[in-house]
Amino acid sequence: MLVGIGAGIGGMLVTLALRLVQHLAYGYSAGTFLDGATHAPPAVRVVALLVAGVVGALGWWALRRWGRAIVTVERAVDGRRMPGLATLANAALQVVVVGLGASIGREAAPRELGALVGGWLSDRAGISERERRILVACGAGAGLAAVYDVPLGGAVFTLEVLLAQLTVGTVIPAVVTAGLGTLVARLVVPTDPLYTLPAQLSWTTAVRWSSVPFGPWFVAWSIVVGAVLGALAAGFVALTARAAARRPRSWRILLVMPLVFAAVGIASVWLPAILGNGRGLGQIAFDGAIGMLGLAVLAIVKTVATTGTIASGAAGGTLTPALAIGAALGAAAGAPLHSLTGASLSAFALVGAAAFLAVTLRAPVTAIVLVVEFTHATPWMLLPMVIGTTAAMLASHPWRRRRAPGVD
Repeated sequence: MLVGIGAGIGGMLVTLALRLVQHLAYGYSAGTFLDGATHAPPAVRVVALLVAGVVGALGWWALRRWGRAIVTVERAVDGRRMPGLATLANAALQVVVVGLGASIGREAAPRELGALVGGWLSDRAGISERERRILVACGAGAGLAAVYDVPLGGAVFTLEVLLAQLTVGTVIPAVVTAGLGTLVARLVVPTDPLYTLPAQLSWTTAVRWSSVPFGPWFVAWSIVVGAVLGALAAGFVALTARAAARRPRSWRILLVMPLVFAAVGIASVWLPAILGNGRGLGQIAFDGAIGMLGLAVLAIVKTVATTGTIASGAAGGTLTPALAIGAALGAAAGAPLHSLTGASLSAFALVGAAAFLAVTLRAPVTAIVLVVEFTHATPWMLLPMVIGTTAAMLASHPWRRRRAPGVD
């Protein structure tokens, strides 16, 4: 219970700090980050990204030069101790650069804070090493649950990704910590879905099978496109892993990161949706607001921006960027059938998001649960999402064992 509450407080702090940085940087007080970035003058986007590059470069250079070595969540679950001050500084830098528009996920910071809380409390409680590892994993999952209001997704992430165990001794603490973390964070985290869908695809309004444009052709499309996206997602994983392995380890980060971030800022003059953790691009895909070519271009540029951000030396996650890229590619691939059948582009985007995210996380159940909780998608979409995700996992199998550790 204490781990869950601590992770929830961490999620609250991350959310509040991120909002503060975004609103100050882009000068807006209402609406989403994409709204604020789009309406901000182009020069503001470039300057914000340049500032993010300078702050991130100085911060991570100093942290890696004089601070203790950062321990990732995965290594902490394996038993390594996370250094307190260095972990806090690493998380703070992630929040600042993402708030300024860096193209990387924000979910790593609350996961690290939750894992730090779990380890700190476990060490003081004097519990066994096995119990400590479980609570560290639960703290990380609760941090994810708290910052996105996804209690089930946080619990499943803990069980499938971090622990790879399904026992009474893991399920109960995973569910309790994720639930408590979510409840605490709801003091500041909205309970609305992260992405909005058309009424016929929302679980609050789509109560009948007939309300969802669905048929055998959609199943066939899910198999084919799921397999293609699985292969592309495997390539995305390989790119980000190689970028993390080759990022500058010394003073070179002081040159590389500002240059890369400035390049992303210049690209955002024409494509503001590439900024941030990917929520803006994901919403554009679910809205079906632009055509097939525009979605494909945004997905490609977002991939390049995210990979470049990691290669420049930034720390962060790839969960929300991967979901956004998958949603954009799924909607782009479904555009021809949308024209022929009238089926909502959001349905294609949902399948694409789940398939791409499943391979990126190497966790199909977690991916499906997160997509459903992020969007409040109707249960009638589960079948094509499961089929597309299965095809993606099978298509990515030759590359999955080559996956390197995450870039937290």
